[in-house]
Amino acid sequence: MGDRRGGSPAGSAYVRFQGARPNRHGRYPGVFGLVNGLWMEGQLSAEEVRFRRSGNDWFSENLTNPSEVDPRVYDRDLHPGAASWFKSSAVSMIERVGGYLAILDAHGIEWERRESDSPGTIIYDDAQQVVVQPNRSRPGQPTAVGGYSAGLL
Repeated sequence: MGDRRGGSPAGSAYVRFQGARPNRHGRYPGVFGLVNGLWMEGQLSAEEVRFRRSGNDWFSENLTNPSEVDPRVYDRDLHPGAASWFKSSAVSMIERVGGYLAILDAHGIEWERRESDSPGTIIYDDAQQVVVQPNRSRPGQPTAVGGYSAGLL
């Protein structure tokens, strides 16, 4: 797999960066959740902590938090497996993910970039992102197009 950290996806409407392996709950956490988890566990260097804080601040200022618009959007009973995807047109958002991916690389956390025109049923939509409930039985499932392998396979 090639490493595709930034820029717009190759023709797909949506892009998501997530862990390459499910967590203990069977979910694939997004890149922000993975880095925040490393921070909560005290595993980030001082430089990584500074990057995380400034990066999270930038995203908080420039990207709508779907939960603030609809507190039920990530409700696990109503929308199991709900996940956010950038719209391919949100290039400024996608380009800023690279620093988070570098942190995951430094800690040996495998990640993948997924692209799709139909990642699931849209339950939230704004100018830069959607939140979807995955349709696991439908054709056209997201395709992994890049990522990092920590050699853990």
